[in-house]
Amino acid sequence: MTTPATPLVAPHADLPTGERPAPRPRRRRRPMRALRKLPLYSVVAVLLISVLYPLVWLVLGSFKTQDEFLNSPTWALPEDFTNLENFDAAWGSVSQYLLNSTLAVFPALLVMLVIGTAAGFALEIMVWKGRGTVLLVFLIGIMVPWQMILLPLFTVYFQAGLTQSLWPLIITYTATGLPLTVFLMATYFRAIPREVFEAATLDGASMLRSLVSIAFPMMKNAIFTIALVQFFFMWNDLLIALTFTTRDELRTVQAGLLNFTGEFGVVQYGPTFAAICINVLVILAIYLFLNQRVMRGMAAGAVKG
Repeated sequence: MTTPATPLVAPHADLPTGERPAPRPRRRRRPMRALRKLPLYSVVAVLLISVLYPLVWLVLGSFKTQDEFLNSPTWALPEDFTNLENFDAAWGSVSQYLLNSTLAVFPALLVMLVIGTAAGFALEIMVWKGRGTVLLVFLIGIMVPWQMILLPLFTVYFQAGLTQSLWPLIITYTATGLPLTVFLMATYFRAIPREVFEAATLDGASMLRSLVSIAFPMMKNAIFTIALVQFFFMWNDLLIALTFTTRDELRTVQAGLLNFTGEFGVVQYGPTFAAICINVLVILAIYLFLNQRVMRGMAAGAVKG
């Protein structure tokens, strides 16, 4: 008995061209792809270790005692991870430093943002003669090194009787951060169509009303971005704080950590590491809270009008 011959017809040959199943993709050689990306992964791993290792070392050091710092190897783990005496000792001084930084940074930041937003609005939205020259003056202010004006400013503050307060820090932070804030605000305002403000003017809104009711709400992300950038500069400042704070009760966080010593001038490493940890956690929490707004603000500033 003979078996009927199978017709030599390609599978799915009777189907129209558009209904034929797509050919199966070839299997990619995954080991080869991973091997090609190995240098990239190695570089990323090295960068990650270089960033995380100091933080891990800082946290571990905040749990060590003075005896462990002096007699144990640097890479040794703390004997007791529940030892919070360093944080208790650090908080007594750091709390005052944090309060001084807050009282100096946030008022300066608020004044700088209000003046910078109003100046950016005037330079980009309002039409008046000489606005290009004024913007150029602010750009020149960015180029002037603020370190060279510290001693003249100290003389002025001393003669005015302000050296025994936080006013020198507030005034200096506002003045040094204002040129960059004005320039960035003017750049952000270029991305907003002028028709929006022209329509508000036709509806009877004054310039002040347009600034408060239209400009500020539309510039929220930009304001948060600039505020965070300037906040990091002010909060991490050391030179200005050392120049204008003449008493320990007026020191900010960075200036206080520089002089964070124990009895008889001996450096207490455990409380010092704990104080640095508190400062780092405060900055990290603020950044994580405002991260999404910063990303949106940076994207908005990249749009050209």
